[in-house]
Amino acid sequence: MTALENSPSDMVMNRILIIGGTGYIGKYMAKASVSLGYPTYILVRPTTAAAPDSFKAKLLQEFKDIGIHVLQEGSLDDHKSLVDAIKQVDVVISAVAIPQHLDRFNIIKAIKDVGITNIKRFVPSEFGNEVDTVQALPPFQRVCDNKKKFRRAIEEAGIPFTFFSANSYAKYFIDCFFHPRQKPQPEEVVIYGDGLTKAFMNSEDDIAALTIMMANDRRTMNRLVIYRPTSNIISQSELVSLWEKKTGRNLKRVFLPEAEMVRLSEILPRPDQNIPVSILHNIFVKGDQTNFEMGEKDLEACELYPGYRHTSIDELLAISVVDPPETKLASFI
Repeated sequence: MTALENSPSDMVMNRILIIGGTGYIGKYMAKASVSLGYPTYILVRPTTAAAPDSFKAKLLQEFKDIGIHVLQEGSLDDHKSLVDAIKQVDVVISAVAIPQHLDRFNIIKAIKDVGITNIKRFVPSEFGNEVDTVQALPPFQRVCDNKKKFRRAIEEAGIPFTFFSANSYAKYFIDCFFHPRQKPQPEEVVIYGDGLTKAFMNSEDDIAALTIMMANDRRTMNRLVIYRPTSNIISQSELVSLWEKKTGRNLKRVFLPEAEMVRLSEILPRPDQNIPVSILHNIFVKGDQTNFEMGEKDLEACELYPGYRHTSIDELLAISVVDPPETKLASFI
């Protein structure tokens, strides 16, 4: 069953703007949107395409080749360009990364200037842990607190929204843990805490497709959606064992105790290193993806789209080459 077959029958083909469409998760969003048939726009800085041989310049050409409208004269810092871009669409999706999360308040201002009645849905960058329930080490908690402020600002402005908590990016962590393209292959893997804490590992392709579907689904208007497929809940130790079985190799497990992770979060430089270790602690030691109950009004993505085929962890591990993260999450080790 295709993604659109899972959606309400009266769904219209809204025009979609993705801000941050050349970023890690943004490129998945852009490709998913156009593949599902939606008129798709991305907003990029003029300098992004300046170097013709750069990765992002080649990505932009790929986007153009598949029919994505590339708006090259905009940024979060340029109010007029934001307004001009938003005027062209019905749905706005923010896929900007953590370093720019405070700049997203500029999107709210631009939507208000365009007129909130002219935008059918705004989906902010909420594609990780459920920020309203997170209790994290200070570096990551500050990020979550700012995201909560952003949620409240959207609600107070009356902008129609969908918040999407998608949990862990599976390809990202497979690359981070196992470095499958590295030659020679690593002999060790770092285990955070005792390695037994469960987390949800979801495919970036699935997260992107579900985001596009929900952004155009009347049922998700002004609702929080959480992506918790029971087939994709796994501990890091279990993930390592599956990887060993698939590759026929045994890895030396190097344990990083919780106390050391807490210490590193306090002494490592911010934000490039103290935030990543705090995120790893929150997911793989504290277990904040699985230790809370969904709210009465919250929606679960698998229940919304029961016919959607979710990519299994086994399938993801079978991928020998995965998309590289822009910044190695575990670079502090």
